[in-house]
Amino acid sequence: MSILYLLIPLAVGLMAVAIAFFLWTVRTGQYDDLEGPAHRILMDDDDPMIPGNVRPIKKAKKPVQSADANKAPDEQGDD
Repeated sequence: MSILYLLIPLAVGLMAVAIAFFLWTVRTGQYDDLEGPAHRILMDDDDPMIPGNVRPIKKAKKPVQSADANKAPDEQGDD
């Protein structure tokens, strides 16, 4: 019977912490958009589905050659 004097305040304290945590999550907006993350995981941002929003594919640029690479082998020397 004496254990109830310990368990009841512990249970009330734990419940107070849980309620405080729940109120904090509501105030910070954790429950504002419940469907957005579920839909967002299905969308592929890299490949848009609407043809008007398709980004053009960039072509690879040719590597830039240095001035020494354009010289003839006999012109290349130790400067």
